[in-house]
Amino acid sequence: MLASLEDVELDDPSLVYEPKYDGIRAIVEIGAGGNPVRLWSRLGNEKTAQFPEVVEAVRHWGRTRREPVILDGEIVALNEKGEPVGFQNLQGRIHLKEVGGRRSRTSSTSSDSRPTVALIAFDILREGHTDLRDRPLTERRALLDRILKKTGSPILRISEQSVGDGHGMYARAKAEGWEGLIAKRSASRYLSGKRSSDWRKLKIQQEQEFVIGGWTEPRQSRTYFGALLLGVHDSDAAERTAAAALTYVGHVGTGFDQRELEKLMRLMKPLEIATSPFTVKVPTNERPHWVQPKLVAQVRFTEWTADGILRQPVYLGLRDDKKAETVTREMKKASASLKARTTPGQGAERTFRSAKTSDVLDQLRALESSRKDGLLELPDGDKLHVTNLHKVFWPKHKLTKGDLFRYYVEMAPVLLPVIADRPLVMKRFPNGVAAAPFYQHRAEKLPEGVRVETIKAVEQRPQIIGGDLKTLIYTTQLAAISQDPWFSRVQSLASTDFIALDLDPSTGARFERVLDVARWIHDELQTLGVPGFAKTSGADGLHVYIPMPPGTSYEAGVIFAQIVATVVTQKHPKEATIERAVRARGNRVYVDCLQNALGKTLASAYSARASEYAGVSTPLSWKEIHDGVRREDFTTQTVPARIKKIGDLWAGLRSSKGADLSRVLRYGTKPRHVT
Repeated sequence: MLASLEDVELDDPSLVYEPKYDGIRAIVEIGAGGNPVRLWSRLGNEKTAQFPEVVEAVRHWGRTRREPVILDGEIVALNEKGEPVGFQNLQGRIHLKEVGGRRSRTSSTSSDSRPTVALIAFDILREGHTDLRDRPLTERRALLDRILKKTGSPILRISEQSVGDGHGMYARAKAEGWEGLIAKRSASRYLSGKRSSDWRKLKIQQEQEFVIGGWTEPRQSRTYFGALLLGVHDSDAAERTAAAALTYVGHVGTGFDQRELEKLMRLMKPLEIATSPFTVKVPTNERPHWVQPKLVAQVRFTEWTADGILRQPVYLGLRDDKKAETVTREMKKASASLKARTTPGQGAERTFRSAKTSDVLDQLRALESSRKDGLLELPDGDKLHVTNLHKVFWPKHKLTKGDLFRYYVEMAPVLLPVIADRPLVMKRFPNGVAAAPFYQHRAEKLPEGVRVETIKAVEQRPQIIGGDLKTLIYTTQLAAISQDPWFSRVQSLASTDFIALDLDPSTGARFERVLDVARWIHDELQTLGVPGFAKTSGADGLHVYIPMPPGTSYEAGVIFAQIVATVVTQKHPKEATIERAVRARGNRVYVDCLQNALGKTLASAYSARASEYAGVSTPLSWKEIHDGVRREDFTTQTVPARIKKIGDLWAGLRSSKGADLSRVLRYGTKPRHVT
């Protein structure tokens, strides 16, 4: 079932989030001892012969099993890095066997031209004689994890999962081009052949199946046909009392190679009919031919027009795992809500991801090895002088300025969007974290290409603006260990994009108490229906950020922060306080809500810190906070690998529509029982 972000929250503790790749759904039957192995589409079409390497990998895994097993999964094409890629890459492996009750020929494809594929299993339906479909998802998944753990095969895999927090996975889905996410209720049963609101697809790409209702004559040098004429049914097959004619949604004339043109014509010709299957007269530039509406095409497009026609469609391939009569228009809220949003730093993120950052890292390593200063050549052809890469910044772990350079270059894809367009305040540590630092607000004598703006909001002064690689490397060259941005951007300096609660433990307060306070804040935010995003400070505490609606004044943001902080500290006066005087805090956690003023800063997400353990201000899932974490585990040496594994948990803050302030203010005025 399609859903939108308005329907499915990305931090619902009752949901499990899994990737939805652009592949082919496959039911896998495995006999005892690994024989036989058979693959089936969701419509019951056998796929065993089409994916022999999947069959062999499954057979090899199953040879030690004494009982038969039935799995559910997705067959995906892989790129040269072993990463799932789009459905179009599977076209060399998909050949329809039955069309309209007639047997069709299949085109031959050499094994050398076949794309590498993998089976990603996400559910188990049967083990031995035990039908598992009525068991809760969590139980089925635990069994799947156990039996597929360490398969040792890149072809047989188990799907990723994120329990209760889909923000990082959603960000990865957008960045890596997945079809979307599947959000599943943890307690859900497996319903064979049925749709359920317990499993919801969060689509990201504008892509769906369409019924082929005809073709047009080709133009000029084009052979076979010019375009396919596409349609959908107005309602799902289960809701229709009789076969319904097609609603025309447009035509697609791109995405075909010569082989696909030939194959499609061979399949359509036997289905040709004299009258149009569409409900309206179809406008065409060339003479149309009509076909029985039995073939289904996968099409990518940019958007729906106001009159319900596809804009810029591209043909991806045929689907033989989808019944034509079930194809309906997948728009409504889903396509609107999951349409790409323009968020702060989005442009910087796209630009940087296309750059050759590995080359910059290689240059840094070469300079470190030579113990020399030198020029870095940046991906856009610009250059920047860097010095003292061998100087020790963190004495306890013997980490150097070069280590800091490499950390920031590696983390730039997720860090630059966080600080994009934001004035930066530099806290410089030229002699490392053990020596006294100094603050620099004003930017003077900057290299060309480092972004600077004159900021009049506090006092008229030139200030460095974050968001590009050269500026990030330059501030690192100045020994600004952390990245400390404003809460607003240069385009709207008077409006805060978010507020933050800074949880600062007093002397004697353990980090476990900080986690407790964060949990209580999360409880209050959930009561309000307000999103919250947590991260370690990189030092001793935690930060909880709350996105604000566009145009929120700093004054309104401070009031909001004070309300939440006051409610939490009144409920837990022995553990938390809003007392500013250090002597009055005792061993409690100080909930600082006064950082939310114009010109104030906190270390950004993914910022390195001057803590003795080289900490990083690291986004956490609420599940991690509820389960408990160690702040020392998040350092410049460990965080890059973490991000590669779980993705950017901070991306959701930028895409959130913000808190409902009127609801919060009503909440803050209610009398409360203090425990």
